[in-house]
Amino acid sequence: MTATVKQLLAERGRSFSFEFFPPKTDEGEQQLWRAIEELRPLKPTFVSVTYGAGGGTRDRTIRITQRIARESGITAAAHLTCVGSTVDELRAIVRQIGEAGIRNVMALRGDPPGGPRMPWTATPGGLTHADELVALVKSEGDFCVGVAAFPEKHPEAPDFATDVKHLLGKFAAGADFAVTQFFFQAADYFDLVEAVRAQGCDAPIIPGVMPVTNVAQIERMAELQGSEFPGDLAARLREVEHDPEAVRRIGVEVATGLCQELLDGGAPGIHFMTLNRSTATREIYESLGL
Repeated sequence: MTATVKQLLAERGRSFSFEFFPPKTDEGEQQLWRAIEELRPLKPTFVSVTYGAGGGTRDRTIRITQRIARESGITAAAHLTCVGSTVDELRAIVRQIGEAGIRNVMALRGDPPGGPRMPWTATPGGLTHADELVALVKSEGDFCVGVAAFPEKHPEAPDFATDVKHLLGKFAAGADFAVTQFFFQAADYFDLVEAVRAQGCDAPIIPGVMPVTNVAQIERMAELQGSEFPGDLAARLREVEHDPEAVRRIGVEVATGLCQELLDGGAPGIHFMTLNRSTATREIYESLGL
């Protein structure tokens, strides 16, 4: 039987995993499979495949997740969001995921169809919060469920304590582990973990790390998810933003330092957000001596 992320986290100690997204073109899909083949020798604990805005990549997400598991032997998790689907439709999607042989699901509320900064409105007949989706997935079978965590709080949360409460609610609904959004300061991650542990919850919280390879892209993504982009890092990157190789070198250096600090501080592993590229992640692995 296919392993679950929960089982692997318990067995392996430190976890190293990768996130991919479903490409929209044949060329993009070829790039994805190149990245997977280049990263496979690193023996990831698991990989995850994201879910497009509004559920637009649902079928590709399931197909790619299934193919990764079948052809590479890597444990794979499919992302699923509440956006654009009724409860009945979500149940049908979860059954489709199960029929594809996928046992691991990342259950996320998802961004509003108009973009991360638009007001959230639930789909009529659908769900409003991620904890509801966690419960729905769990009710449909023997799934291992992961959720999102926000070291700097979710942009819509009024404060950090409220966001911690929301994360605890997802664990209470049955979530087995969490993966954080990317961040730049290790202290933010450790503060989140400490706050969760203080409430008696010991579920694994895996830090998400995204190496900077494109200055404009990372700044835009950080702004949308509410992450603080450190001024000193921004200044270093802007000095070389027209030199992609120099940007990548700085990105790898900074991400390597962050990963080392996280691992030294007791993080259960690292979830690398690859953007379907392998070079930066492989270089970080080498720098860390993994």
